[in-house]
Amino acid sequence: MNTGSDTPGEAAMTADRAGMDRADQASDERALGSRAPAFVKARRTLHLSWQVGVFVVGLAVVTAGAAMLVLPGPGWVVIFGGMAIWATEFVWAQLVLRWTKRKVTEAAQRALDPRVRRRNIILTTVALVIGTALAGIYLWKFGLVMPWKIENQ
Repeated sequence: MNTGSDTPGEAAMTADRAGMDRADQASDERALGSRAPAFVKARRTLHLSWQVGVFVVGLAVVTAGAAMLVLPGPGWVVIFGGMAIWATEFVWAQLVLRWTKRKVTEAAQRALDPRVRRRNIILTTVALVIGTALAGIYLWKFGLVMPWKIENQ
């Protein structure tokens, strides 16, 4: 019957397993380079063709995302999708994607900080009060006349 207290050997084995899991995750994250299948990597011409194909598909997706920055659509999401396609084959894209993930994670952690949230709420409230005051002054001075219906200028 387990009383909840592990022997020192069991605790060490559990810690070792946890450490190995973290090491496996870290090694998966640190693995840079091509993720092409082995039979593609084995043949230089096929691997070069594979890289060109990945580059062209990634370029098409990134270009579509750039167009979506000015057109309707999720531009940044599509751009990062194209970067993820490139990251399956190119080390530079893997490094850019890792840097971006790290920065997004840091920004999310900062945004969840209670002091930052409080500051953002205060700034938003101040901006809304100022905007409402300016709108009130405009309505008091000019009334509710739309600019395109002004007759005598």
